[in-house]
Amino acid sequence: MGCLIGLDIGSSGARAIAIDLGGKVVAAATEGYPMATPRPGWTEQEPEDWWIASQNVLHRVVSGSDQPPLALGLTGQMHGAVFLDENDHVIRPALLWNDQRTERQCEDITAKVGRERLVQIAGNPALTGFQAPKILWLRDEEPAAYARLRRVLLPKDYVRLMLTGDRATDVSDASGTLLVDLRRRRWSEEILEVLEIPRDWLPAVHEGPDVTGVVTPSAAAATGLPAGLKVVAGGGDNAAAAVGNGVVRPGIVSSSVGTSGVVFAHSDQPVIDPLGRLHSFCHAVPGAYHVMGVTLSAGASLGWWREVASQDRDYGALAALAAEAPPGCSGLLFLPYLSGERTPILDPAARGAFVGLNMTHTLAHLTRAVMEGVVHSLKQCLDLIAGLPLPITEIRATGGGARNALWLQLQSDIFGMPVYRNVVDEGPAFGAALLAGVACGAYPSVAEATSLVRLAAEVIQPDPGRTRLYREYHEVFADLYGSTSGAMHRLAALGITRG
Repeated sequence: MGCLIGLDIGSSGARAIAIDLGGKVVAAATEGYPMATPRPGWTEQEPEDWWIASQNVLHRVVSGSDQPPLALGLTGQMHGAVFLDENDHVIRPALLWNDQRTERQCEDITAKVGRERLVQIAGNPALTGFQAPKILWLRDEEPAAYARLRRVLLPKDYVRLMLTGDRATDVSDASGTLLVDLRRRRWSEEILEVLEIPRDWLPAVHEGPDVTGVVTPSAAAATGLPAGLKVVAGGGDNAAAAVGNGVVRPGIVSSSVGTSGVVFAHSDQPVIDPLGRLHSFCHAVPGAYHVMGVTLSAGASLGWWREVASQDRDYGALAALAAEAPPGCSGLLFLPYLSGERTPILDPAARGAFVGLNMTHTLAHLTRAVMEGVVHSLKQCLDLIAGLPLPITEIRATGGGARNALWLQLQSDIFGMPVYRNVVDEGPAFGAALLAGVACGAYPSVAEATSLVRLAAEVIQPDPGRTRLYREYHEVFADLYGSTSGAMHRLAALGITRG
């Protein structure tokens, strides 16, 4: 017997779990780290913070389990750019998935590759959060740093480098760089050539359950892991979370409310939204794909609201306060575009707003409006997926939104569908641990590994009356961006140039 370890390099902290071969969590640990915002729209982290937190949580998980580790799977926040020199030293803080500074570089990529060709190859248009425009930003804005650049890694893969000494990634995370040929599941020579990005700057690409290296003696001393332990490719956080939620066959869709919000659907073949509103990526399941819609500020919107309006309440107390307000918040809507937005508007200059405020609105109304606005945004993602040739037979909630009754009910009511949740919801780390189990032979396939996923007996059913009401509110929500985008852009520009 033994245990499987999953390590998640998240946006706010590192989380490690150990599970036995029956899928039971036997140890878990989390440690946070800061996110810097040196300018509006910029987000950065120090890769060393990820490594320090990883060492600490791995130590605690290894010591907390009475079974020896069999393999370690990695997952983490997607799209970030870790810039390394010829000695694998970090050149500058990493640019993160929700960083919006690269709008000009996205325009440059689109002009050079061609929008249709880019979507045809990579499955996506050039978006500010992706890694490729970050590389060009470094070239354009920090030429001295760019002159030192010899390697570019994704966040979890920097930790992999520290653990194994190997530069490697998995295809689900790599397909979020904009540099992968989606159908061939490898780096696109055409895009790399057009953008003048050397191939040897990029790591080797593997399928999710592949072994990419082993823990070195020095990393073993730092983490408590045994030297020689297999380290598995794993997946980007959304793909790994989907494995952990059993979203590995058509029809099952996950709805995640974490820092960001994601609606994720499995596909056996590449399915591409020609307008690029949905992301098309490789799955962590070998040979499979997925589409997903992304709300950049989901739980982050509620976190912002707590900081500015209700620091004395924790998130549970905030949700309880929101439950005091009526559905629809007496004619109030919130646009959760605090970090710009991806699906469906693809606009880094979009801005958040309360619309419909009147003298009767209280803190409870505003708090519920924030939560409802996030779910309305996720509803837009779900509707786009429904418009593709992909079935939707079941919705599974995950993330923080699966651990709160109001978040769950809002999703069911606004989606107009039953919502299921897992008995064990450990998110991406659980999926990474299952991928590690496939790599070491504990399970014959990813599909077999996900047979361990168990759904809770309680199913959250939509209330027909609330669903009808929310349908009317959703029509207004969907119109608001078009009505206000001009003002948003002017305000965004004024905020940058005049403070």
